[in-house]
Amino acid sequence: MAMCITILFVQEQILTIIPNVQFSTLLIVLYVSLFKWRESVSMIVIYVILDNLYMNSFNPIYTPAMLIAWLSIPLVYHTVLGKTKSETKLAIFGLLFGFYYGWVFIPFRMFELGITEFWPYLMLDLPFQIIMAISNFLTILWLYKPLYKTLSHEMEAMGFNQPKTHIE
Repeated sequence: MAMCITILFVQEQILTIIPNVQFSTLLIVLYVSLFKWRESVSMIVIYVILDNLYMNSFNPIYTPAMLIAWLSIPLVYHTVLGKTKSETKLAIFGLLFGFYYGWVFIPFRMFELGITEFWPYLMLDLPFQIIMAISNFLTILWLYKPLYKTLSHEMEAMGFNQPKTHIE
């Protein structure tokens, strides 16, 4: 789990030079499909704390929005998505999540920045949401299945007790 959190954190820091292009959604979806609920939630909470500490953005307005957004992945995966391993369904979820992630932040950021007009803020944020949505869709579609197979095989070889699931 520590290695997974490290990979999640480091890749995001490396890719900060490209706004909203990252493998975070892919990795969190992957981890949620491989680890149990409690482990997934723990990894996300630790990741959010590390990210906010490192980026110096730890505050009572920004951090809850980030937690709400990222924690919605295991919630949706275990309920609405029915623990699917279909990279197409997960890629569509990633596409929608790119917009959802931005929308979760809107009320928090508007309050924090003292912005009173919703539509101008949304229009300025929309290109970044589109970038994240497309990045999520493509990375999950192309990389989920090979990463899932590799990581689940390695976890099994190490004797890690993971949920019994199957990917075609």
